[in-house]
Amino acid sequence: MELFIHNLAPIMFLGLIFFLLLGFPVAFSLGACGLFFGFIGIELGVLPEALLQALPLRIFGIMQNDTLLAIPFFTLMGLILERSGMAEDLLDTIGQLFGPVRGGLAFAVIFVGALLAATTGVVAASVISMGLISLPIMLRYGYDRRIASGVIAASGTLAQIIPPSLVLIILADQLGRSVGEMYKGAFIPGFALTGMYVLFIVGVAIFRPQWVPALPLSARTIREDNGKSGLLSLLLLTILCTVSAVYLAHSYPAIVDYFKGSSGSIPPTDETIVVSLCSGVLLAFVLAVINKTARIGLLSNMAERVTFVLIPPLLLIFLVLGTIFLGIATPTEGGAMGALGAIIMALIRGRLSYSLLKQALTSTTKLASFVVFILIGSTCFSLVFQGVDGPKWVEHLLGDLPGGQLGFLIVTNLLIFVLAFFLDFFELAFIVVPLLGPVAEKLGIDLIWFGVLLGVNMQTSFMHPPFGFALFYLRSVAPIKAYFDKPSQKEIAPVTTMQIYWGAVPFVIIQIIMVGLIIAFPSIVSSGLDKEEGLNAEQVQTEMMNATQDADNAADPTATPQPGAETETKPEDDPMKMMQESMNKEGEKK
Repeated sequence: MELFIHNLAPIMFLGLIFFLLLGFPVAFSLGACGLFFGFIGIELGVLPEALLQALPLRIFGIMQNDTLLAIPFFTLMGLILERSGMAEDLLDTIGQLFGPVRGGLAFAVIFVGALLAATTGVVAASVISMGLISLPIMLRYGYDRRIASGVIAASGTLAQIIPPSLVLIILADQLGRSVGEMYKGAFIPGFALTGMYVLFIVGVAIFRPQWVPALPLSARTIREDNGKSGLLSLLLLTILCTVSAVYLAHSYPAIVDYFKGSSGSIPPTDETIVVSLCSGVLLAFVLAVINKTARIGLLSNMAERVTFVLIPPLLLIFLVLGTIFLGIATPTEGGAMGALGAIIMALIRGRLSYSLLKQALTSTTKLASFVVFILIGSTCFSLVFQGVDGPKWVEHLLGDLPGGQLGFLIVTNLLIFVLAFFLDFFELAFIVVPLLGPVAEKLGIDLIWFGVLLGVNMQTSFMHPPFGFALFYLRSVAPIKAYFDKPSQKEIAPVTTMQIYWGAVPFVIIQIIMVGLIIAFPSIVSSGLDKEEGLNAEQVQTEMMNATQDADNAADPTATPQPGAETETKPEDDPMKMMQESMNKEGEKK
């Protein structure tokens, strides 16, 4: 019995694994395991009876957590955009733009996947949309099935790391850090991963050109009346808007000085980038509107089509992420503006209907309920796990690994990579991350950087054969039987499950390489973060005590402190110290 009492934490963890292996839902497995071992601990005298009284307070804390409201907002925004046909228009237009290049359709899928990730944040919506729209076209024009499947699945999973990602919101909540800072830290790694996907397709186009052929001339439908592509007009418009954005970025400090009536202002880098990019995008949109309404004819059909299809989602990205990065809105407020912006976009395009809104709201409610139930279960589990000194067991298990921080990071990432074969990112974030976060913090690892690193690693959970959810989503829309393709008048062979699995392997390797790069070069994440650090709890308490003493001194000017006198507040005069001593005594009694 003594052995059982002293090893209750590892037994509790093994009990959770047992529940999961039996096939019980994760939320109920977490809750049942927490309550079961909580009652056992109380009966054995290891846990106080009052421990479970804290559970309702923790659940109410979940209900009062404003940060979690961002999850349904961003989900609703993504579902409305996906079902309003935005993904279809983007894939068609960008596919026509990159069509003349070898691998052009793959480049278009990666580009649109990154754009959908920055607007939807939902993997299922991205993968299913691109699978339904672009996979038949890629098969029609002779793309290798493994490359086509892999690039669609991998581009859809970019929604896990590019803000506004749902997993970053949950990681920030579980690690006790700001969602805005987590978004800033993930911004560069997300687009760096996108660039690595592009480089892979470039390599395939060079060494295996028959796998990624260019679109034939007959398939390029967006052309001028004289048969030209119209790309020169688009290039000139891009150069003009880029030059204007760079000029604004260079002049932005002077503009800030003018409006503030001061001199020598140094605006934050992220603020300068957001404002300059937004101005360049707005300039392109205004020029395209003037050209179309006034019928000037300066822009080609391709330039107009790209502008009108690409600019609205880009403006929505700036509306959501720009306001968050500038500090104007919290992630919750940014998500609310994004959801409203998506509804307005769908309304302007004439795609908003009662059935679309009802489907989006139903799916959003299901996902939000799924997340909250897992969070309630994990709260119950973590409360009892902390009561049996589970964090100390995890700390001793992982904190004393050889190699210090590097050894901990290697073992942690291997653990996440292996668990990702069987658990999805929600389950990993709610079960594993709360155990790893305190150990990482004690080792001196920045939790924002650690959260982004885990986010990139968890992305592999969608791509792991044979249990990757992105592969399941693609399998559900990929043809399982040969079919007759009307445009090409040819019979198209089906896409097998093994082709989907083999297509995912190179992109899983790229994701693993990205994890290694973040560990080797931490500045990939930290360069996007603010340099100012907030006060911790001890600093806040010190500031409060100093403010109280200053107020007392101001009320009694004659009471000047003597050199060398005791300045520390007595415990009986400080409620915070009294509470801390009371907690320490309770811990000693245990």
